[in-house]
Amino acid sequence: MAWQTRMTPELAQFIAERDHFYMATANAAGRPYIQHRGGPKGFLKVLNDTTLGFADFAGNQQFVTLGHLSENDQAFLFLIDYPTRRRVKVRGRARALSDDPALTRSLSDPGYRGRVERAILFDILEWDANCPSHILPRWDSAALTPAFDRLERRIRDLETQVRDLGGDPGEFEMSA
Repeated sequence: MAWQTRMTPELAQFIAERDHFYMATANAAGRPYIQHRGGPKGFLKVLNDTTLGFADFAGNQQFVTLGHLSENDQAFLFLIDYPTRRRVKVRGRARALSDDPALTRSLSDPGYRGRVERAILFDILEWDANCPSHILPRWDSAALTPAFDRLERRIRDLETQVRDLGGDPGEFEMSA
């Protein structure tokens, strides 16, 4: 698939489901830096077919990304969905805005505990979805908890059935 320059409905949906991404920048001398950005699902927002935005939360107070963007606005986003083994690469230009409270509020999630310091806008130059090779699937607790809850309920039901039949469910426990 060739690199694309405009948002598609599929890309917008993929972005809306992410709760993290990696952002790469470089200073004027080309010194690279990559930073993990996380927040509530959908915190990276599609603003139009060529622009993304997110609320920039208070972090480690190093401001490397901000320093780089002040010298060189070229940036790169790497978004990955581990369970489905999908990844998207987005190249563009980014800028930090501290003087637009309405924009910052529109990008914020009032239910999220992170303190918002500014808005970051990302103009898409090109993007590509790339192959799933070598992505090991990983699942978060939101995906695993319901499955474990179902298994635990099933185990309790089976233990009750064993007791009702006169057995001892503990008799079948395996030692570690």
